[in-house]
Amino acid sequence: MTRARRRGSRAGIARAARPWLGALIVVGAIGLLAACSGGSPSASIVSSAGPGPATAGPGALAADVSVAEAAALRDTGAFMLDVREPDEWAAGHIPGATLIPLGSLESRLGELPADRDIVVVCRSGNRSAQGRDVLRANGLARSTSMAGGMNDWVAAGLPVETGS
Repeated sequence: MTRARRRGSRAGIARAARPWLGALIVVGAIGLLAACSGGSPSASIVSSAGPGPATAGPGALAADVSVAEAAALRDTGAFMLDVREPDEWAAGHIPGATLIPLGSLESRLGELPADRDIVVVCRSGNRSAQGRDVLRANGLARSTSMAGGMNDWVAAGLPVETGS
């Protein structure tokens, strides 16, 4: 093979790799940002293709977040939605949270902010996942479920209020 032909072949390979290069740079940047913040790309709060209903598009929150991530979202203005029952709420809830029991969530969707992240909370994380799915199915893609629920929130020593 002649030198010119080899050069042409290498140039063709480089041109073919260009679309992948941009994606590689983006993935590397995400990894670097996660490393700098002490997390990992898989533990990221924001997901472009995480689990959950198809209404969760690019930029939507991950399907589930840890209590630490939920607390960080709360501190940056996320709407905290508690889907437990009133007696559970009275026993202890996240300060500033709003109570809408899971059974009445669909009929009260109009009370939720469409322009803010929503963190759905329950006792252990099961009902909050159902609540998140209801929200996402109704176009509220900026919603997530707090894994571990109030059990993990309390265990982490995060603030709790009691009463109605």
